[in-house]
Amino acid sequence: MEEKEYFEEHVSKEQEYTEDQIQVLEGLEAVRKRPGMYIGSTSARGLHHLVWEIVDNSIDEALAGICDRIVVTISKDNDITVEDNGRGIPVGIHKKTGVSTVETVYTVLHAGGKFGEGGGYKVSGGLHGVGGSVVNALSEKFEVWVGHEGELYYMQFANGGKVKESLHVIGKTDKRGTTVKFRADPTIFTETTVYNYEVLRDRIRQLAFLNKGLTIVLVDERSGESESFLYEGGLKEYVQYLNQNRTPIHPTIVYVEGVAHNPDMEVEIAAQYNDSYQPSIYSFCNNIYTQEGGTHEEGFRLALTRIINNYARSKKFLKDQDDDLTKDDVREGLTAVISVKHPDPQYEGQTKTKLGNSEIRGAVNKIFSEQLERFLMENPDQAKLIIEKCMLAAKARVAAKRAREAARKTVLGLSTLPGKLADCSNRNPELCEIFIVEGDSAGGSAKEGRNREFQAILPLRGKIINVEKARQEKVLDNQEIGTMITAFGTSFGPEFDIEKLRYHKIIIMTDADVDGAHIQTLLLTFFYRYFKPLIEQGHIYIAQPPLFKVQQGKFMEYAYNDEEMEEIRKKLIPNQKALIQRYKGLGEMDAEQLWETTMDPNTRVLKKVKLEDAMEADMVFDMLMGEKVEPRRDFILTNAKFVKNLDF
Repeated sequence: MEEKEYFEEHVSKEQEYTEDQIQVLEGLEAVRKRPGMYIGSTSARGLHHLVWEIVDNSIDEALAGICDRIVVTISKDNDITVEDNGRGIPVGIHKKTGVSTVETVYTVLHAGGKFGEGGGYKVSGGLHGVGGSVVNALSEKFEVWVGHEGELYYMQFANGGKVKESLHVIGKTDKRGTTVKFRADPTIFTETTVYNYEVLRDRIRQLAFLNKGLTIVLVDERSGESESFLYEGGLKEYVQYLNQNRTPIHPTIVYVEGVAHNPDMEVEIAAQYNDSYQPSIYSFCNNIYTQEGGTHEEGFRLALTRIINNYARSKKFLKDQDDDLTKDDVREGLTAVISVKHPDPQYEGQTKTKLGNSEIRGAVNKIFSEQLERFLMENPDQAKLIIEKCMLAAKARVAAKRAREAARKTVLGLSTLPGKLADCSNRNPELCEIFIVEGDSAGGSAKEGRNREFQAILPLRGKIINVEKARQEKVLDNQEIGTMITAFGTSFGPEFDIEKLRYHKIIIMTDADVDGAHIQTLLLTFFYRYFKPLIEQGHIYIAQPPLFKVQQGKFMEYAYNDEEMEEIRKKLIPNQKALIQRYKGLGEMDAEQLWETTMDPNTRVLKKVKLEDAMEADMVFDMLMGEKVEPRRDFILTNAKFVKNLDF
């Protein structure tokens, strides 16, 4: 029988409509072929992104005022279940697709209650409405339960969104809401399908802060660990959390909330000054972290600068002849969280990192101005502390400017590179790398062992200043820091220009001991606070020198950690003497050993420094390098049991 005749005889007109459904699956096939377009990558980061796409759908129910509890469960097999008590996805037939709305939501890209007038949500964290269907496309198994009007519905997909069980009733229930369970496809996520509890916990905690009154529970069946997050104080508790390693200079958190109409926008802000020198200002739109800021941050900054200056002048803190405080003066030591809700957010690019809606600038400016001014007027003692903090920052700014000018006339103004730098001959920055080396002895071995064409060596004498505890003028007085800035070629502060970077790999190479780790931390703190773009654009690396050298007869290998050492031991001939050398410093290696173990691009191991979570990084640097001793002591006590090879 011909194929056409068989089709006409065996397939009804109703069934013929599944051609559209096949087209839908082709859409999901596009996701499988290019998953990076939808979730960024198929690395561990992309794997965790799947969780957020499903959780965001439940958060949307919370934003609509329906859902107040979400439970996220990691199974022993690394399946993820997300359960909410929202309204539940509608279970009827969707008039445009001809299949159930549940199937439509999880198989059609850009399907959901998030588009235009008449949508199911006034505001939504999802920008494109592709979340559920993308997760389905990248899962080998995907299940949905919906509690709706006393009945429990169930549907199952498999192998990238193919319907295995159509939506049907499996029983009665007194619960409402949606439960999704999925297993990431290991043929897509080849790096790992194992979820990191800490990564999930930190984002879930953040979502709970941003949605006051919402309970989010994280359960890890692999370890039996479980945590529940509920913050009735919302952003006020978020600021307290971010400031836990700092000392606030005024007791009351400035809290602002309001609604701007046409369009409907909700604005919520919490802020508090502390004794640090760095601002920590984070902004969100519809629960999405806007890493690059945008119009909501601009509105906040304009209001903060204007109101602080107006108050300072009206109360005679600033005299007639004094200059206004700058935006940097009023931000020093400020921890603030800005959260806006908008029915139609516009982001620059596809990354959702910078908000572009112009009307949000005016809304935040107006709402924050009115309520900050009221706070200062009603709390004169705290207002005085804030103004004094900002005026001290202004004096420090003037001193830092003098220090920068002096530095340019001396170290930074030199037309030649610093004498201690052993530069490379190549002038193409993309091919060049610089090793920042601890001490002259290691520097000597590195200079002898390097490839002079593309490898430069900069030895440091002693430890650089802890920039977390010092103002800029003190930082610039440090000779080693001035030498690094000169060598990099980018300048710093307002004149920083990453296009002038002379080396695209800046490699920290220190001893594998406590002092070496401390120098690494000091350097990373310096880079994070003064040269963050170098980290963000992937220019900072940490060299990994070996811990051990093992020799037995003609056999010789290096071990970079204890696990490798144990593997090498298995290769040794029993009852034959072996020489095991534990390296405590780079200076113990000759030039040839240093090259082949730590500097040769063909054999070395480098760790690239990445900035995955700016807020977490801020808190870690505060804890490790800040003024408060107690958080650092608690960290040491908690983690001391994990330390290996501690120097004695």
